[in-house]
Amino acid sequence: MKKKVIKKTTNPIEALVNPILHPKNFGEKMSDNIAKWAGSWTFILSFLLFLGLWMAANIYMWLNQWDPYPFILLNLVLSCIAALQAPVILMSQNRSAIKDHQRFEYDYTVNRKSEREISDIQKQLNRIERRLNKK
Repeated sequence: MKKKVIKKTTNPIEALVNPILHPKNFGEKMSDNIAKWAGSWTFILSFLLFLGLWMAANIYMWLNQWDPYPFILLNLVLSCIAALQAPVILMSQNRSAIKDHQRFEYDYTVNRKSEREISDIQKQLNRIERRLNKK
C-alpha cells in the first residue's frame, strides 16, 4: 500500500483553503483542546463540584484537616490553575486571530478578483451596447 505524501505549504491563504497542508503541532493542538474544554459547562460544573467537596471535606472533617476554614491551600491551587490556564487560552485565541486574519486576506483577494472580473464584464457590455447602438 502506498503512503500518501502531504506537501506542506507556507502560504497562509493556501493553508486556509487546504488546512491539511498546514498540520498543527503538539502545542497548538493541546492549547486548542484545553481552551475548548475549559470553556465548557462540563468543566464549570465539575470544578464547582470539586470546590464544594474540598470545602465540605475541610469544614466537616474534624480530624486531619489539611486546609482549615480560610482555605489557603485551595486559594493556592486556584491561583496555580488560573496562572497556567490563562496563557494556554490566550495561545488558542492568538491562533484563532491568525486564522481570522488569513480568512480576511483570502476574502479580500477573492473580492478584488471579483471586482476586476465584474469591471471587465462591464467594459465588454459597454462595447456591445455601443456596437448595437451604431446599427
